Amino acid sequence: MSKVRERTFIMISEHKLLRECRRGNAKHQKILYERYSAKMLAVCARYFQSLEEAQDALQDGFIKVFTNIDNFREEGSLEGWIRRIMVNTSLNLHRKNLKHYYHVDLGETETRIADERLSIDNLEVQDMLKMIQQLPNGYRIVFNLYEIEGYSHKEIAKELNVSVSTSKSQLLKAKRKLREQIIHNNNIK
Repeated sequence: MSKVRERTFIMISEHKLLRECRRGNAKHQKILYERYSAKMLAVCARYFQSLEEAQDALQDGFIKVFTNIDNFREEGSLEGWIRRIMVNTSLNLHRKNLKHYYHVDLGETETRIADERLSIDNLEVQDMLKMIQQLPNGYRIVFNLYEIEGYSHKEIAKELNVSVSTSKSQLLKAKRKLREQIIHNNNIK
């Protein structure tokens, strides 16, 4: 990014950016996209195994942002509002095939995993993100919603149209799989 463009990018207030985007100003829409796209791609990437799927969600999400920007009431942060749209867009892309993602073993819904303390000192953030992306779709979605986005199991169940016990089961399985991957990685090193 050139110095002049970088200064323009930083100097435009969020209020002005919103006003111009609401007017349909393409230049300001591009600035908004550039300001938030990297962060939002990271949000979308947590829900998909491939970068291409995450990029599709990002594009769809920004279309929704620009289509619905008049609905932003400025009661919270713009970034938070955009993030919520990206999470919902990612979930919507998964909804078409939800029946393939969730395999509930009723015996496992009551299983409790002992709280093991694992050494993750040697684990880099990128390694952890890669492990999360490698989780099966259902596990990954529930893990992200619960552990990263802060949804409750009741909210997840409603959002994904599954039972609360399915949400809990998927989270347990995700954590178990991540724990196994961490142990495996620690044994390799």
